[in-house]
Amino acid sequence: MATLSSSKHCCSSSSVYSSSSSFGFHQPQRNIPFPVVSQKRLGSKSVSWQSKCSPSSNVILMQDGALATKRVATDEAPPSKLKEGLLSVTPPEEHKQLMNFDTNADKSTVSITVVGASGDLAKKKIFPALFALYYEDCLPEHFTIFGYARSKMTDAELRNIVSKTLTCRIDKRENCSEKMEQFLKRCFYHSGQYDSQQNFVELDKKLKEHEAGRVANRLFYLSIPPNIFVDAVKCASLSASAANGWTRVIVEKPFGRDSESSAALTRALKQYLEEDQIFRIDHYLGKELVENLSVLRFSNLIFEPLWSRQYIRNVQLIFSEDFGTEGRGGYFDHYGIIRDIMQNHLLQILALFAMETPVSLDAEDIRNEKVKVLRSMKPIRIDDVVIGQYKSHTKGGVSYPGYTDDKTVPKDSLTPTFAAAALFIDNARWDGVPFLMKAGKALHNRRAEIRVQFRHVPGNLYNRNFGTDLDRATNELVIRVQPDEAIYLKINNKVPGLGMRLDRSNLNLLYKARYSKEIPDAYERLLLDAVEGERRLFIRSDELDAAWSLFTPVLKELEEKKITPEYYPYGSRGPVGAHYLAARYNVKWGDIGVDE
Repeated sequence: MATLSSSKHCCSSSSVYSSSSSFGFHQPQRNIPFPVVSQKRLGSKSVSWQSKCSPSSNVILMQDGALATKRVATDEAPPSKLKEGLLSVTPPEEHKQLMNFDTNADKSTVSITVVGASGDLAKKKIFPALFALYYEDCLPEHFTIFGYARSKMTDAELRNIVSKTLTCRIDKRENCSEKMEQFLKRCFYHSGQYDSQQNFVELDKKLKEHEAGRVANRLFYLSIPPNIFVDAVKCASLSASAANGWTRVIVEKPFGRDSESSAALTRALKQYLEEDQIFRIDHYLGKELVENLSVLRFSNLIFEPLWSRQYIRNVQLIFSEDFGTEGRGGYFDHYGIIRDIMQNHLLQILALFAMETPVSLDAEDIRNEKVKVLRSMKPIRIDDVVIGQYKSHTKGGVSYPGYTDDKTVPKDSLTPTFAAAALFIDNARWDGVPFLMKAGKALHNRRAEIRVQFRHVPGNLYNRNFGTDLDRATNELVIRVQPDEAIYLKINNKVPGLGMRLDRSNLNLLYKARYSKEIPDAYERLLLDAVEGERRLFIRSDELDAAWSLFTPVLKELEEKKITPEYYPYGSRGPVGAHYLAARYNVKWGDIGVDE
Protein backbone atom coordinates (compact mmCIF):
# COMPACT_ATOMS: atom_id res chain seq x y z
CA MET A 1 0.00 0.00 0.00
CA ALA A 2 1.42 3.33 -0.95
CA THR A 3 1.66 5.89 1.80
CA LEU A 4 2.97 9.40 1.75
CA SER A 5 4.65 11.14 4.63
CA SER A 6 5.76 14.65 5.32
CA SER A 7 9.04 15.65 6.83
CA LYS A 8 9.76 14.97 10.46
CA HIS A 9 10.22 18.71 10.97
CA CYS A 10 6.55 19.47 10.44
CA CYS A 11 4.02 18.93 13.20
CA SER A 12 0.49 19.24 11.92
CA SER A 13 -1.99 21.50 13.66
CA SER A 14 -3.96 18.37 14.30
CA SER A 15 -1.06 16.32 15.63
CA VAL A 16 -2.96 15.40 18.79
CA TYR A 17 -6.03 14.42 16.82
CA SER A 18 -6.73 11.32 14.81
CA SER A 19 -6.47 11.80 11.07
CA SER A 20 -9.67 10.21 9.93
CA SER A 21 -8.95 9.72 6.28
CA SER A 22 -5.80 7.62 6.01
CA PHE A 23 -5.89 4.12 4.67
CA GLY A 24 -2.13 3.71 4.96
CA PHE A 25 0.02 4.82 7.90
CA HIS A 26 3.77 5.26 7.57
CA GLN A 27 5.45 2.76 9.91
CA PRO A 28 8.60 0.62 9.82
CA GLN A 29 6.47 -2.53 9.95
CA ARG A 30 4.78 -3.66 6.78
CA ASN A 31 1.34 -2.30 5.95
CA ILE A 32 -1.54 -4.47 4.85
CA PRO A 33 -2.78 -3.07 1.52
CA PHE A 34 -6.39 -2.01 1.46
CA PRO A 35 -8.79 -2.35 -1.45
CA VAL A 36 -9.62 0.78 -3.35
CA VAL A 37 -13.38 1.16 -3.39
CA SER A 38 -15.01 2.98 -6.26
CA GLN A 39 -17.45 5.83 -5.52
CA LYS A 40 -20.06 7.27 -7.84
CA ARG A 41 -18.99 10.79 -7.33
CA LEU A 42 -15.95 13.01 -7.21
CA GLY A 43 -12.96 11.29 -5.69
CA SER A 44 -13.21 7.67 -6.64
CA LYS A 45 -10.77 6.26 -4.12
CA SER A 46 -9.68 6.83 -0.61
CA VAL A 47 -5.92 6.82 -0.39
CA SER A 48 -4.37 9.41 1.89
CA TRP A 49 -1.18 10.45 3.58
CA GLN A 50 -0.42 11.54 7.09
CA SER A 51 2.27 13.61 8.77
CA LYS A 52 4.87 11.68 10.72
CA CYS A 53 3.92 13.65 13.79
CA SER A 54 0.30 12.51 13.53
CA PRO A 55 -0.75 9.93 16.12
CA SER A 56 -1.06 6.23 15.51
CA SER A 57 -4.21 5.77 17.57
CA ASN A 58 -6.10 4.46 14.55
CA VAL A 59 -3.49 1.86 13.70
CA ILE A 60 -4.28 -1.75 14.63
CA LEU A 61 -1.55 -4.34 15.12
CA MET A 62 -2.49 -7.61 13.47
CA GLN A 63 -1.48 -11.04 14.75
CA ASP A 64 1.20 -11.44 12.10
CA GLY A 65 2.83 -8.13 13.05
CA ALA A 66 1.41 -6.17 10.13
CA LEU A 67 -0.41 -2.88 10.52
CA ALA A 68 -3.94 -2.13 9.42
CA THR A 69 -5.70 1.18 9.72
CA LYS A 70 -9.10 1.69 11.28
CA ARG A 71 -11.05 4.61 9.92
CA VAL A 72 -13.54 6.63 11.93
CA ALA A 73 -17.10 6.83 10.64
CA THR A 74 -18.94 10.07 10.10
CA ASP A 75 -22.54 10.43 11.14
CA GLU A 76 -23.65 11.08 7.60
CA ALA A 77 -22.00 8.12 5.90
CA PRO A 78 -24.43 6.02 3.80
CA PRO A 79 -24.59 2.44 5.07
CA SER A 80 -24.43 1.04 1.53
CA LYS A 81 -20.88 2.26 0.91
CA LEU A 82 -17.57 1.30 2.42
CA LYS A 83 -16.91 4.30 4.61
CA GLU A 84 -14.64 5.20 7.47
CA GLY A 85 -14.98 2.93 10.46
CA LEU A 86 -14.69 -0.35 8.58
CA LEU A 87 -11.51 -2.38 8.70
CA SER A 88 -10.71 -4.12 5.44
CA VAL A 89 -7.92 -6.35 4.23
CA THR A 90 -7.15 -6.87 0.55
CA PRO A 91 -7.84 -10.38 -0.76
CA PRO A 92 -4.88 -12.05 -2.52
CA GLU A 93 -6.11 -11.44 -6.09
CA GLU A 94 -6.68 -7.73 -5.45
CA HIS A 95 -3.32 -7.54 -3.72
CA LYS A 96 -1.69 -8.77 -6.94
CA GLN A 97 -3.50 -6.09 -8.93
CA LEU A 98 -2.15 -3.39 -6.66
CA MET A 99 1.36 -4.86 -6.83
CA ASN A 100 1.20 -4.70 -10.62
CA PHE A 101 0.38 -0.99 -10.53
CA ASP A 102 2.90 1.40 -12.09
CA THR A 103 6.32 1.18 -10.47
CA ASN A 104 6.14 4.87 -9.53
CA ALA A 105 3.15 4.14 -7.29
CA ASP A 106 5.31 3.33 -4.29
CA LYS A 107 4.54 6.87 -3.20
CA SER A 108 1.50 9.12 -3.41
CA THR A 109 1.28 12.61 -4.75
CA VAL A 110 -0.99 15.53 -3.90
CA SER A 111 -2.13 17.97 -6.57
CA ILE A 112 -3.52 21.24 -5.20
CA THR A 113 -5.56 23.30 -7.66
CA VAL A 114 -6.40 26.86 -6.67
CA VAL A 115 -9.53 27.70 -8.65
CA GLY A 116 -9.62 31.49 -8.95
CA ALA A 117 -5.84 31.82 -8.79
CA SER A 118 -5.83 35.38 -10.12
CA GLY A 119 -7.93 36.73 -7.24
CA ASP A 120 -6.78 38.58 -4.12
CA LEU A 121 -7.50 35.72 -1.71
CA ALA A 122 -5.33 33.34 -3.70
CA LYS A 123 -2.46 35.80 -4.05
CA LYS A 124 -2.53 37.18 -0.50
CA LYS A 125 -3.47 34.10 1.53
CA ILE A 126 -3.56 30.74 -0.25
CA PHE A 127 -0.24 30.73 -2.13
CA PRO A 128 1.68 32.24 0.84
CA ALA A 129 0.12 29.62 3.14
CA LEU A 130 1.14 26.82 0.80
CA PHE A 131 4.68 28.19 0.66
CA ALA A 132 4.83 28.40 4.45
CA LEU A 133 3.80 24.73 4.66
CA TYR A 134 6.46 23.82 2.11
CA TYR A 135 9.02 25.93 3.97
CA GLU A 136 8.28 23.98 7.13
CA ASP A 137 8.44 20.63 5.27
CA CYS A 138 4.77 20.01 5.98
CA LEU A 139 3.79 19.13 2.42
CA PRO A 140 4.43 15.67 0.99
CA GLU A 141 7.53 14.87 -1.02
CA HIS A 142 5.55 14.72 -4.25
CA PHE A 143 3.15 17.62 -4.70
CA THR A 144 2.11 20.00 -7.46
CA ILE A 145 0.24 23.31 -7.28
CA PHE A 146 -1.89 24.50 -10.19
CA GLY A 147 -3.51 27.88 -10.53
CA TYR A 148 -6.75 27.88 -12.55
CA ALA A 149 -8.57 31.01 -13.64
CA ARG A 150 -10.07 32.73 -16.67
CA SER A 151 -7.15 35.14 -17.06
CA LYS A 152 -4.67 34.30 -19.79
CA MET A 153 -1.33 33.66 -18.14
CA THR A 154 1.79 31.52 -18.49
CA ASP A 155 3.45 29.45 -15.77
CA ALA A 156 6.22 32.06 -15.57
CA GLU A 157 3.73 34.89 -15.17
CA LEU A 158 1.93 33.09 -12.35
CA ARG A 159 5.24 32.41 -10.61
CA ASN A 160 6.17 36.06 -10.89
CA ILE A 161 2.86 37.16 -9.34
CA VAL A 162 3.07 34.57 -6.57
CA SER A 163 6.72 35.38 -5.76
CA LYS A 164 5.76 38.95 -4.84
CA THR A 165 3.50 37.71 -2.03
CA LEU A 166 5.83 35.10 -0.51
CA THR A 167 7.78 35.91 2.64
CA CYS A 168 10.39 34.08 4.67
CA ARG A 169 8.92 35.12 7.99
CA ILE A 170 9.10 31.66 9.54
CA ASP A 171 12.18 31.36 11.78
CA LYS A 172 14.11 33.53 9.28
CA ARG A 173 16.19 30.63 8.01
CA GLU A 174 19.08 31.25 5.63
CA ASN A 175 17.86 28.96 2.86
CA CYS A 176 14.72 30.95 2.18
CA SER A 177 15.49 32.07 -1.37
CA GLU A 178 16.45 28.51 -2.29
CA LYS A 179 13.19 27.19 -0.83
CA MET A 180 11.21 29.85 -2.63
CA GLU A 181 12.78 28.92 -5.95
CA GLN A 182 12.03 25.23 -5.37
CA PHE A 183 8.43 26.03 -4.43
CA LEU A 184 7.82 28.18 -7.51
CA LYS A 185 9.06 25.37 -9.74
CA ARG A 186 6.12 23.32 -8.45
CA CYS A 187 3.59 26.02 -9.39
CA PHE A 188 1.86 25.86 -12.77
CA TYR A 189 -1.05 27.60 -14.44
CA HIS A 190 -3.95 26.61 -16.64
CA SER A 191 -6.40 29.10 -18.09
CA GLY A 192 -10.02 28.08 -18.48
CA GLN A 193 -13.65 28.87 -17.85
CA TYR A 194 -15.18 27.73 -14.55
CA ASP A 195 -18.12 26.09 -16.34
CA SER A 196 -16.16 24.39 -19.15
CA GLN A 197 -15.75 20.64 -18.86
CA GLN A 198 -13.34 20.71 -21.80
CA ASN A 199 -11.05 23.15 -19.97
CA PHE A 200 -11.08 20.88 -16.92
CA VAL A 201 -10.26 17.89 -19.17
CA GLU A 202 -7.19 19.82 -20.29
CA LEU A 203 -6.34 20.52 -16.64
CA ASP A 204 -6.73 16.82 -15.88
CA LYS A 205 -4.18 15.94 -18.57
CA LYS A 206 -1.66 18.36 -17.12
CA LEU A 207 -2.21 17.02 -13.61
CA LYS A 208 -1.65 13.46 -14.78
CA GLU A 209 1.63 14.46 -16.41
CA HIS A 210 2.93 15.71 -13.08
CA GLU A 211 1.46 12.82 -11.08
CA ALA A 212 3.53 10.45 -13.21
CA GLY A 213 1.53 7.32 -12.47
CA ARG A 214 1.66 7.66 -8.71
CA VAL A 215 -1.38 7.27 -6.47
CA ALA A 216 -2.92 10.66 -7.13
CA ASN A 217 -4.79 12.71 -4.54
CA ARG A 218 -6.38 16.00 -5.57
CA LEU A 219 -7.43 19.04 -3.56
CA PHE A 220 -9.43 21.84 -5.20
CA TYR A 221 -9.64 25.21 -3.42
CA LEU A 222 -12.61 27.24 -4.66
CA SER A 223 -11.40 30.82 -4.32
CA ILE A 224 -14.24 32.09 -6.51
CA PRO A 225 -17.62 33.83 -6.08
CA PRO A 226 -20.33 31.54 -4.64
CA ASN A 227 -22.55 31.84 -7.73
CA ILE A 228 -20.07 29.70 -9.71
CA PHE A 229 -19.24 27.12 -6.99
CA VAL A 230 -21.54 24.49 -8.46
CA ASP A 231 -20.33 24.96 -12.05
CA ALA A 232 -16.72 24.53 -10.99
CA VAL A 233 -17.50 21.48 -8.84
CA LYS A 234 -19.50 19.87 -11.64
CA CYS A 235 -16.66 20.28 -14.12
CA ALA A 236 -14.05 19.06 -11.65
CA SER A 237 -16.26 16.07 -10.82
CA LEU A 238 -16.86 14.99 -14.40
CA SER A 239 -13.51 15.92 -15.90
CA ALA A 240 -10.72 16.28 -13.33
CA SER A 241 -11.37 14.03 -10.33
CA ALA A 242 -8.62 11.72 -9.06
CA ALA A 243 -8.60 8.33 -10.76
CA ASN A 244 -6.93 6.35 -7.97
CA GLY A 245 -6.87 8.54 -4.86
CA TRP A 246 -9.05 10.95 -2.94
CA THR A 247 -10.50 14.22 -4.20
CA ARG A 248 -11.49 17.00 -1.79
CA VAL A 249 -12.92 20.47 -2.32
CA ILE A 250 -12.44 23.46 -0.04
CA VAL A 251 -15.38 25.86 -0.25
CA GLU A 252 -15.00 29.46 0.94
CA LYS A 253 -17.81 31.37 2.63
CA PRO A 254 -20.42 32.69 2.13
CA PHE A 255 -22.37 29.45 2.19
CA GLY A 256 -25.57 31.10 0.98
CA ARG A 257 -27.22 34.14 2.51
CA ASP A 258 -30.09 32.44 4.38
CA SER A 259 -31.42 28.97 5.21
CA GLU A 260 -33.01 28.44 1.80
CA SER A 261 -30.04 29.47 -0.35
CA SER A 262 -27.61 27.59 1.90
CA ALA A 263 -29.67 24.40 1.67
CA ALA A 264 -29.90 24.80 -2.11
CA LEU A 265 -26.12 25.18 -2.36
CA THR A 266 -25.56 22.08 -0.21
CA ARG A 267 -27.97 20.03 -2.34
CA ALA A 268 -26.26 21.18 -5.53
CA LEU A 269 -22.79 20.35 -4.23
CA LYS A 270 -23.92 16.92 -3.06
CA GLN A 271 -24.94 16.02 -6.60
CA TYR A 272 -21.21 15.70 -7.26
CA LEU A 273 -19.59 15.36 -3.82
CA GLU A 274 -20.00 13.26 -0.71
CA GLU A 275 -20.28 15.23 2.52
CA ASP A 276 -16.85 14.05 3.67
CA GLN A 277 -15.29 15.53 0.53
CA ILE A 278 -16.65 19.03 1.19
CA PHE A 279 -14.41 21.17 3.41
CA ARG A 280 -16.33 24.36 4.27
CA ILE A 281 -13.66 26.71 5.49
CA ASP A 282 -14.06 29.37 8.17
CA HIS A 283 -10.57 30.75 8.62
CA TYR A 284 -11.34 31.98 12.14
CA LEU A 285 -11.48 28.38 13.30
CA GLY A 286 -7.84 28.05 12.24
CA LYS A 287 -6.62 30.89 14.43
CA GLU A 288 -4.27 29.88 17.24
CA LEU A 289 -6.34 31.22 20.15
CA VAL A 290 -9.55 29.65 18.84
CA GLU A 291 -7.66 26.37 18.47
CA ASN A 292 -6.45 26.79 22.05
CA LEU A 293 -9.95 27.38 23.43
CA SER A 294 -10.77 23.73 24.07
CA VAL A 295 -7.26 23.10 25.44
CA LEU A 296 -7.63 25.95 27.91
CA ARG A 297 -10.97 24.66 29.11
CA PHE A 298 -10.63 20.89 29.08
CA SER A 299 -7.01 20.47 30.18
CA ASN A 300 -6.99 22.94 33.09
CA LEU A 301 -8.89 21.89 36.20
CA ILE A 302 -9.37 25.46 37.39
CA PHE A 303 -11.56 26.41 34.41
CA GLU A 304 -13.96 23.55 33.65
CA PRO A 305 -15.77 23.67 37.05
CA LEU A 306 -16.36 27.42 36.52
CA TRP A 307 -17.64 27.02 32.94
CA SER A 308 -21.37 27.37 33.63
CA ARG A 309 -24.18 29.69 34.65
CA GLN A 310 -23.27 29.18 38.29
CA TYR A 311 -20.09 31.26 37.97
CA ILE A 312 -20.24 33.05 34.62
CA ARG A 313 -22.36 36.20 34.42
CA ASN A 314 -22.00 36.87 30.68
CA VAL A 315 -19.84 36.05 27.67
CA GLN A 316 -18.87 38.65 25.06
CA LEU A 317 -17.64 37.91 21.54
CA ILE A 318 -16.20 41.07 20.02
CA PHE A 319 -14.97 41.71 16.49
CA SER A 320 -13.92 45.13 15.24
CA GLU A 321 -12.03 46.51 12.26
CA ASP A 322 -10.57 49.99 12.04
CA PHE A 323 -11.23 50.28 8.30
CA GLY A 324 -14.29 50.32 6.07
CA THR A 325 -15.27 48.26 3.05
CA GLU A 326 -12.44 49.75 0.95
CA GLY A 327 -13.50 48.69 -2.52
CA ARG A 328 -15.49 45.65 -1.39
CA GLY A 329 -18.67 47.66 -0.96
CA GLY A 330 -20.51 45.93 -3.81
CA TYR A 331 -19.89 42.49 -2.34
CA PHE A 332 -20.44 43.58 1.25
CA ASP A 333 -23.72 45.34 0.49
CA HIS A 334 -25.21 42.04 -0.62
CA TYR A 335 -24.43 40.39 2.72
CA GLY A 336 -23.84 42.86 5.55
CA ILE A 337 -21.97 42.45 8.82
CA ILE A 338 -24.35 39.88 10.33
CA ARG A 339 -23.89 37.41 7.49
CA ASP A 340 -20.25 38.30 6.95
CA ILE A 341 -19.04 37.97 10.55
CA MET A 342 -21.67 37.05 13.14
CA GLN A 343 -23.44 34.10 11.52
CA ASN A 344 -20.15 32.29 10.88
CA HIS A 345 -17.00 33.51 12.67
CA LEU A 346 -18.53 34.57 15.99
CA LEU A 347 -21.20 31.87 16.11
CA GLN A 348 -18.58 29.17 15.47
CA ILE A 349 -16.47 30.50 18.35
CA LEU A 350 -19.56 30.59 20.58
CA ALA A 351 -20.33 26.94 19.78
CA LEU A 352 -16.77 25.88 20.60
CA PHE A 353 -16.84 27.89 23.81
CA ALA A 354 -20.19 26.59 25.07
CA MET A 355 -20.15 22.95 23.95
CA GLU A 356 -20.18 20.03 26.37
CA THR A 357 -17.11 17.84 26.73
CA PRO A 358 -16.91 15.75 23.55
CA VAL A 359 -16.56 11.97 23.73
CA SER A 360 -13.15 12.26 22.08
CA LEU A 361 -11.04 14.66 20.04
CA ASP A 362 -12.30 13.07 16.85
CA ALA A 363 -13.70 15.56 14.34
CA GLU A 364 -17.22 14.13 14.37
CA ASP A 365 -17.44 14.06 18.18
CA ILE A 366 -16.44 17.72 18.40
CA ARG A 367 -18.78 18.79 15.61
CA ASN A 368 -21.64 16.81 17.18
CA GLU A 369 -21.30 18.85 20.38
CA LYS A 370 -21.18 22.12 18.45
CA VAL A 371 -24.41 21.24 16.65
CA LYS A 372 -26.10 20.50 19.99
CA VAL A 373 -25.23 24.01 21.18
CA LEU A 374 -26.59 25.65 18.03
CA ARG A 375 -29.82 23.66 18.21
CA SER A 376 -30.25 24.61 21.88
CA MET A 377 -30.16 28.34 21.22
CA LYS A 378 -33.28 30.42 21.60
CA PRO A 379 -34.58 32.25 18.50
CA ILE A 380 -33.04 35.71 18.21
CA ARG A 381 -35.58 38.48 18.88
CA ILE A 382 -35.31 41.63 16.83
CA ASP A 383 -35.43 43.62 20.10
CA ASP A 384 -32.14 41.95 21.00
CA VAL A 385 -30.39 43.22 17.88
CA VAL A 386 -28.87 46.66 17.22
CA ILE A 387 -27.59 47.58 13.76
CA GLY A 388 -25.50 50.53 12.64
CA GLN A 389 -23.79 52.00 9.60
CA TYR A 390 -20.69 54.19 9.61
CA LYS A 391 -20.85 57.72 8.25
CA SER A 392 -18.13 60.10 7.10
CA HIS A 393 -16.01 61.77 9.75
CA THR A 394 -13.10 64.18 9.89
CA LYS A 395 -10.43 63.63 12.51
CA GLY A 396 -7.05 65.29 12.83
CA GLY A 397 -7.56 67.02 9.52
CA VAL A 398 -8.13 63.70 7.75
CA SER A 399 -11.51 63.04 6.16
CA TYR A 400 -12.82 59.46 6.28
CA PRO A 401 -15.61 58.43 3.87
CA GLY A 402 -18.96 57.03 4.93
CA TYR A 403 -20.23 53.62 3.81
CA THR A 404 -22.55 55.04 1.16
CA ASP A 405 -19.74 57.23 -0.19
CA ASP A 406 -18.36 54.04 -1.75
CA LYS A 407 -19.25 54.19 -5.47
CA THR A 408 -20.18 50.50 -5.48
CA VAL A 409 -22.79 50.99 -2.72
CA PRO A 410 -26.30 52.38 -3.37
CA LYS A 411 -26.82 55.79 -1.78
CA ASP A 412 -29.96 54.58 0.03
CA SER A 413 -28.39 51.35 1.30
CA LEU A 414 -29.60 50.14 4.72
CA THR A 415 -27.00 47.36 4.93
CA PRO A 416 -25.52 47.28 8.45
CA THR A 417 -21.76 47.68 8.89
CA PHE A 418 -22.20 47.18 12.65
CA ALA A 419 -24.37 44.81 14.66
CA ALA A 420 -24.74 43.80 18.28
CA ALA A 421 -26.95 40.98 19.51
CA ALA A 422 -27.87 39.14 22.68
CA LEU A 423 -28.12 35.36 22.33
CA PHE A 424 -29.18 32.71 24.83
CA ILE A 425 -28.60 28.97 25.08
CA ASP A 426 -31.56 27.05 26.45
CA ASN A 427 -29.82 24.24 28.34
CA ALA A 428 -28.89 23.38 31.91
CA ARG A 429 -25.34 24.71 31.70
CA TRP A 430 -26.05 28.14 30.20
CA ASP A 431 -29.68 28.95 31.05
CA GLY A 432 -30.04 32.71 31.56
CA VAL A 433 -26.45 33.64 30.65
CA PRO A 434 -26.38 36.34 27.92
CA PHE A 435 -23.92 35.76 25.10
CA LEU A 436 -23.35 39.21 23.64
CA MET A 437 -21.96 39.55 20.11
CA LYS A 438 -20.61 42.75 18.63
CA ALA A 439 -19.09 43.17 15.18
CA GLY A 440 -18.37 46.26 13.14
CA LYS A 441 -16.29 48.03 10.54
CA ALA A 442 -14.68 51.49 10.68
CA LEU A 443 -14.43 51.39 14.49
CA HIS A 444 -11.76 52.87 16.76
CA ASN A 445 -9.51 49.79 16.77
CA ARG A 446 -8.94 46.33 15.34
CA ARG A 447 -9.57 43.38 17.60
CA ALA A 448 -11.21 39.99 17.98
CA GLU A 449 -11.63 38.58 21.45
CA ILE A 450 -13.71 36.51 23.83
CA ARG A 451 -14.44 38.08 27.23
CA VAL A 452 -15.83 35.99 30.07
CA GLN A 453 -17.17 38.05 32.96
CA PHE A 454 -17.66 36.10 36.18
CA ARG A 455 -20.26 36.74 38.84
CA HIS A 456 -19.69 39.01 41.81
CA VAL A 457 -18.24 37.44 44.93
CA PRO A 458 -21.19 36.84 47.31
CA GLY A 459 -20.76 38.69 50.60
CA ASN A 460 -17.47 40.17 49.39
CA LEU A 461 -15.54 41.47 52.42
CA TYR A 462 -13.88 44.12 50.27
CA ASN A 463 -16.93 45.64 48.64
CA ARG A 464 -16.37 48.94 50.45
CA ASN A 465 -13.00 49.24 48.75
CA PHE A 466 -14.68 49.22 45.34
CA GLY A 467 -17.51 51.60 46.19
CA THR A 468 -20.76 51.25 44.29
CA ASP A 469 -19.19 49.99 41.05
CA LEU A 470 -19.08 46.28 41.78
CA ASP A 471 -18.12 45.58 38.17
CA ARG A 472 -14.66 46.88 39.05
CA ALA A 473 -14.33 43.85 41.32
CA THR A 474 -15.49 41.33 38.71
CA ASN A 475 -13.01 38.70 37.57
CA GLU A 476 -12.73 38.57 33.81
CA LEU A 477 -11.04 36.08 31.50
CA VAL A 478 -10.00 37.58 28.16
CA ILE A 479 -8.92 35.51 25.16
CA ARG A 480 -7.54 37.90 22.56
CA VAL A 481 -7.65 36.21 19.16
CA GLN A 482 -6.05 39.14 17.32
CA PRO A 483 -3.92 41.22 17.29
CA ASP A 484 -1.16 40.45 19.83
CA GLU A 485 -2.58 37.07 20.79
CA ALA A 486 -2.94 36.73 24.54
CA ILE A 487 -4.86 35.13 27.39
CA TYR A 488 -5.21 37.11 30.58
CA LEU A 489 -7.25 36.89 33.77
CA LYS A 490 -8.25 40.02 35.66
CA ILE A 491 -7.99 39.59 39.41
CA ASN A 492 -8.22 41.84 42.45
CA ASN A 493 -4.97 42.46 44.27
CA LYS A 494 -3.68 44.49 47.21
CA VAL A 495 -1.43 47.37 46.28
CA PRO A 496 1.83 47.15 48.28
CA GLY A 497 1.89 49.58 51.21
CA LEU A 498 0.61 50.11 54.72
CA GLY A 499 -2.95 50.86 53.72
CA MET A 500 -5.62 48.56 52.27
CA ARG A 501 -5.87 49.74 48.69
CA LEU A 502 -7.03 47.28 46.07
CA ASP A 503 -6.05 47.18 42.45
CA ARG A 504 -7.24 45.23 39.45
CA SER A 505 -4.32 43.35 37.91
CA ASN A 506 -3.79 40.94 35.02
CA LEU A 507 -2.36 37.45 35.08
CA ASN A 508 -1.11 37.68 31.52
CA LEU A 509 0.03 35.17 28.91
CA LEU A 510 1.20 37.28 25.98
CA TYR A 511 2.09 34.85 23.21
CA LYS A 512 4.86 36.89 21.59
CA ALA A 513 6.59 37.24 24.97
CA ARG A 514 6.19 33.57 25.95
CA TYR A 515 6.82 31.85 22.62
CA SER A 516 9.59 32.75 20.21
CA LYS A 517 8.07 30.84 17.29
CA GLU A 518 5.83 32.90 15.07
CA ILE A 519 2.17 31.89 15.06
CA PRO A 520 1.14 30.28 11.75
CA ASP A 521 -1.53 31.92 9.65
CA ALA A 522 -4.97 30.31 9.94
CA TYR A 523 -4.91 29.31 6.27
CA GLU A 524 -1.74 27.28 6.83
CA ARG A 525 -3.41 25.19 9.52
CA LEU A 526 -6.60 24.68 7.54
CA LEU A 527 -4.87 23.80 4.27
CA LEU A 528 -2.71 21.23 6.06
CA ASP A 529 -5.78 19.76 7.75
CA ALA A 530 -7.56 19.50 4.39
CA VAL A 531 -4.62 17.66 2.84
CA GLU A 532 -4.51 15.30 5.82
CA GLY A 533 -8.27 14.79 5.80
CA GLU A 534 -8.75 16.26 9.29
CA ARG A 535 -12.26 17.79 9.37
CA ARG A 536 -12.39 19.06 12.94
CA LEU A 537 -12.02 22.74 11.97
CA PHE A 538 -14.37 22.60 8.98
CA ILE A 539 -18.13 23.06 9.05
CA ARG A 540 -20.50 20.12 8.55
CA SER A 541 -23.75 20.58 6.63
CA ASP A 542 -26.06 20.07 9.64
CA GLU A 543 -23.93 22.57 11.58
CA LEU A 544 -24.41 25.08 8.79
CA ASP A 545 -28.17 24.43 8.73
CA ALA A 546 -28.44 25.05 12.47
CA ALA A 547 -26.47 28.31 12.20
CA TRP A 548 -28.66 29.67 9.41
CA SER A 549 -31.85 28.57 11.20
CA LEU A 550 -30.84 30.83 14.07
CA PHE A 551 -30.13 33.98 12.04
CA THR A 552 -32.43 33.74 9.01
CA PRO A 553 -35.68 34.83 10.75
CA VAL A 554 -34.18 38.00 12.26
CA LEU A 555 -32.36 38.85 9.00
CA LYS A 556 -35.62 38.59 7.06
CA GLU A 557 -37.43 40.74 9.61
CA LEU A 558 -34.75 43.44 9.43
CA GLU A 559 -34.95 43.53 5.64
CA GLU A 560 -38.73 43.29 5.32
CA LYS A 561 -39.31 46.09 7.83
CA LYS A 562 -36.50 48.14 6.26
CA ILE A 563 -35.14 49.04 9.67
CA THR A 564 -32.81 52.02 9.44
CA PRO A 565 -29.39 51.46 11.01
CA GLU A 566 -28.09 53.85 13.66
CA TYR A 567 -25.32 55.96 12.16
CA TYR A 568 -21.94 56.24 13.86
CA PRO A 569 -18.84 58.26 12.89
CA TYR A 570 -15.97 56.49 11.14
CA GLY A 571 -13.37 55.64 13.82
CA SER A 572 -15.79 55.76 16.78
CA ARG A 573 -16.81 53.01 19.21
CA GLY A 574 -20.01 52.28 17.31
CA PRO A 575 -23.70 53.07 17.89
CA VAL A 576 -24.90 54.09 21.33
CA GLY A 577 -27.68 51.51 20.99
CA ALA A 578 -25.17 48.72 21.60
CA HIS A 579 -24.58 50.03 25.12
CA TYR A 580 -28.32 50.16 25.84
CA LEU A 581 -28.62 46.57 24.65
CA ALA A 582 -25.89 45.44 27.04
CA ALA A 583 -27.34 47.49 29.90
CA ARG A 584 -30.69 45.73 29.43
CA TYR A 585 -28.97 42.57 30.67
CA ASN A 586 -26.92 44.39 33.32
CA VAL A 587 -23.74 44.07 31.27
CA LYS A 588 -20.98 46.51 30.36
CA TRP A 589 -18.94 45.87 27.24
CA GLY A 590 -15.53 44.80 28.46
CA ASP A 591 -13.59 46.44 25.64
CA ILE A 592 -14.46 49.97 26.75
CA GLY A 593 -13.44 49.70 30.39
CA VAL A 594 -11.01 52.13 32.07
CA ASP A 595 -8.20 49.53 32.05
CA GLU A 596 -8.67 48.89 28.31
